[in-house]
Amino acid sequence: MFKILVIGEKCIDRFMYCDVSRFSPEAPVPVLNPIEIVENDGMAGNVVRNILAMKSDSLVSHWCQDEIITKTRFVEKKSNHMFLRLDDGETNISKVELIDERIQELGHFNIVIVSDYDKGFMTNDDLLTIGKNSKISILDSKRKLNKEIVSSFTFVKLNEKESLQNSDLLECKNILVTLGSKGTKFNDEVYSSPNPQETIDVSGAGDTFTSAFILKYLETGDIKTSIIYANEMSSIVVSKRGVATP
Repeated sequence: MFKILVIGEKCIDRFMYCDVSRFSPEAPVPVLNPIEIVENDGMAGNVVRNILAMKSDSLVSHWCQDEIITKTRFVEKKSNHMFLRLDDGETNISKVELIDERIQELGHFNIVIVSDYDKGFMTNDDLLTIGKNSKISILDSKRKLNKEIVSSFTFVKLNEKESLQNSDLLECKNILVTLGSKGTKFNDEVYSSPNPQETIDVSGAGDTFTSAFILKYLETGDIKTSIIYANEMSSIVVSKRGVATP
């Protein structure tokens, strides 16, 4: 049984599925008629969902902000085309409290996963403290990183766009770069997905990769096996609507 800590901002992912059959007479915009609302935990909350989907007997703790963040997507149900995303509650969120007791607690977890959306919940110093005091750790971050932070974590996961933002750090040997349908790049080698699927919705796929990779790494200690497994799990979720789990 794995004892896992997830640190990062949580949100409510809301999908407002609509029927779209006409344009407004008042402006050149489509009229959306709501059919169905689907909600689930998102951002770091989706990491927790993925862990429990893949390793249901895990003991998972989550350190997140107090405030409620909501991401509402307005989507035509038939085509899965997103017309609009409305985000609310991201300003002035509370900060993580890394008191001495919590810092000591980091070492009690088999894995620490940091899902950093750079909303003010954690600072660079917080990331450094978390990485240095964790046994096995992985950072998935939206911010511009530095070499000290990257070196403090066991692994750092970036998508292709984030890797361009951190191009000066790609020489670091612990960075995984996800490339969508092309697979994942690690130390100049690209590992393709063993079972690529038709992409319907990429929402939350990065959370799935991060969770799957680090769970398999804890189990096997083998990076290549873990990347291939994470690629496979990610290909499953992109073939589903909304923010899904494998």
